[in-house]
Amino acid sequence: MTTKTDWLIPEWPVPAHIRAVSTTRSGGVSEGSWLGLNLAMHVEDEPQKVQANRVRLIESLGLTCPPHWLTQVHGKRVCELPADNECEADAASTTQPGQACVVMTADCLPVLFTDVQGRRVAAAHAGWRGLAAGVLEASVQKFARAEQVMAWLGPAIGPQAFEVGDEVREAFVQQHAEAGRAFVQNRPGHWLADIYELARIRLDAAGVRQVYGGGLCTYSDAQRFYSFRRDRITGRMASLIWIEQEDGNDNG
Repeated sequence: MTTKTDWLIPEWPVPAHIRAVSTTRSGGVSEGSWLGLNLAMHVEDEPQKVQANRVRLIESLGLTCPPHWLTQVHGKRVCELPADNECEADAASTTQPGQACVVMTADCLPVLFTDVQGRRVAAAHAGWRGLAAGVLEASVQKFARAEQVMAWLGPAIGPQAFEVGDEVREAFVQQHAEAGRAFVQNRPGHWLADIYELARIRLDAAGVRQVYGGGLCTYSDAQRFYSFRRDRITGRMASLIWIEQEDGNDNG
């Protein structure tokens, strides 16, 4: 059974009724290339095992409302839950207690958001394309005041493993000159990119000063994390955030 020790619990000063978690590959029933708690239906894993993993997650977290699993497309659209119940998007936001916002990743950066009052939450999936397109900025815009927003950066590919081409660096530097410091050239036409630093730069530009997390590497930690760049055929972790219901049913 999935237990709390299988999860990453964000360390950030959010209100007590805000709950958040990022899964690892531990605690599931998937086998082979997807060994562990694969939560994605689109990666060729056996559907019944994915569903069993999702049920384990929901039961372990004590969620009374099932998470809405987005169809992620590396864009910047943000679904407002529960209204947008069928949604191709890379972020979700809600003010409804008990409704978990969730994104799936396996190298891309998951970012969780709330505000100092804990009135709204959001989760964003930020690969380099979505990051450059503005998915974090679009998520921040769901909140009334950016300066009251807190963000947590979940597990993603680390700066020693994330190699990109000139076009990726240019896409970021054209928008924010300071993004240049997030790239280190390792051979002609290729750069090692720090996706955590790129996210911090963009969040800062959007007015978000309270940023936590970062520093993990999905690529280099095969025991804990799925990594698409490392394995190609692999599973997906999930990062979730929700407003706890007043009746206390959520026990994650």
